[in-house]
Amino acid sequence: MISEIEKKIKEVSFFKSKDPKEIEKFRLKFLGKKGHISYFFSEFKKVKESDKKAYGLAINELKKITLAKLEESKIKGISKEKNNSKFEDLTRPSSILELGSRHPISIIRDKIIDIFYKIGFNISEGPEIEDDWHNFTALNLPEHHPARDMQDTFFINKDPDLLLRTHTSSVQIRHMENNKPPIRTISPGRVYRNEDISARSNCFFHQIEGLYIDKNVSFSDLKQTLIFFTKELFGKSKIRLRPSYFPFTEPSAELDIYWGLNTETDYRITKGTGWLEIMGCGMVDPNVLENCKIDSNEFSGFAFGMGIERITMLLYQIEDIRILYENDTRFLRQFKNSI
Repeated sequence: MISEIEKKIKEVSFFKSKDPKEIEKFRLKFLGKKGHISYFFSEFKKVKESDKKAYGLAINELKKITLAKLEESKIKGISKEKNNSKFEDLTRPSSILELGSRHPISIIRDKIIDIFYKIGFNISEGPEIEDDWHNFTALNLPEHHPARDMQDTFFINKDPDLLLRTHTSSVQIRHMENNKPPIRTISPGRVYRNEDISARSNCFFHQIEGLYIDKNVSFSDLKQTLIFFTKELFGKSKIRLRPSYFPFTEPSAELDIYWGLNTETDYRITKGTGWLEIMGCGMVDPNVLENCKIDSNEFSGFAFGMGIERITMLLYQIEDIRILYENDTRFLRQFKNSI
């Protein structure tokens, strides 16, 4: 049986053709379902145990040189076809390459960064794989704290101390651990939560969180910062701050902007109220400052955070969050002129 395979190896090695039909015929003869190689594999069970290793090596050698010969013949066939073409014009201009466009999430993220850069905020970044201390405990979320139920988490290898970060607040903790006040930073990045994928939610999304720590920082400083931000990004300065709850800020609030009721779309996205929720914010809890070795009697600060996808969908009137991740060129082409 091995001698038969060796004969086929010789046959393959002598094959030469540039004719596409001959090449296809050669492929079917050796690699087709009813070809020689399939036949030899089907006969493997009949081979003596002592000969199986040599037999298997012979089949693999046949398959290897068959594939190499086939590739070689195809390349020569293509070359011949090009050389014989009567319509080849080497002087004609090449086809125009269509330029890509920036992704809408990148556009909005950079706009937000530029706005806060104007008032002295720098950028801080951190790992997407976090530990329990930076993601939960240091943020006033100790083990078994009921607030942890608000954000289901992707734990890595079922290790309760290793997880995909659920917010970029973990970056703020790392920044406070390694820097002394005054601190003024924003933390953009991707975060992960165990949520169902739908038109309005996804298991990962992008956030930007801000932090300002200094002496005598008050809630009015937070309010003025947010007014500046909403006016720069949305062109709207009418805001309201509704009392809310976050474990790492006290007091806490939700920021709403007055979107207006000028169009039918305004009625729909604001549910007839004219107001839209934009982000959460509040004064940094003294416990969080102490966890980062910052004296809460001397320093105070505020923090805020928003989802970039939500802002992007509002500004561009995008109905379904999933289209942001599909890389559909028809959708992305619309943002060519965006800055």
